[in-house]
Amino acid sequence: MPNGIKVAFASTDMRHVDQHFGSAKSFVMYEVDPENATMTDAVEFGALDQDGNEDKLDAKIQALSSCAAVYVQAIGGSAITKLARIGVQPMKVQPGSPISQLVAELQAQLRAGPTAWIARALQGEKTGERFDGMEAEGWNE
Repeated sequence: MPNGIKVAFASTDMRHVDQHFGSAKSFVMYEVDPENATMTDAVEFGALDQDGNEDKLDAKIQALSSCAAVYVQAIGGSAITKLARIGVQPMKVQPGSPISQLVAELQAQLRAGPTAWIARALQGEKTGERFDGMEAEGWNE
């Protein structure tokens, strides 16, 4: 998507952001460009506890690896760290925020001139990728 990005929303009804990242039962994914938005996928997970089960994050992180951002009502520090490693921007929004409104805001940002995280996503830059080449070449401090 040359002028757009893929984003995910933690949602049980596919219309509102209503879940904490760690205990999210589902994510709905959209491809968004300045003029169009298309729901492309929905990923479901079983019921999970919010605290004390860090293994639950790995499947979610993997499911979101192609996204530029994930919109949630809340998110913990370990999830933020794992998302940053793969270049996914966590976006905390008010519980119950309508996905349609968030998509419209994202489209407005794309039309007006993207923010830094959107610009990185449009360029296909993932956090850590710029260092991968150095590591492969045997770069040392």
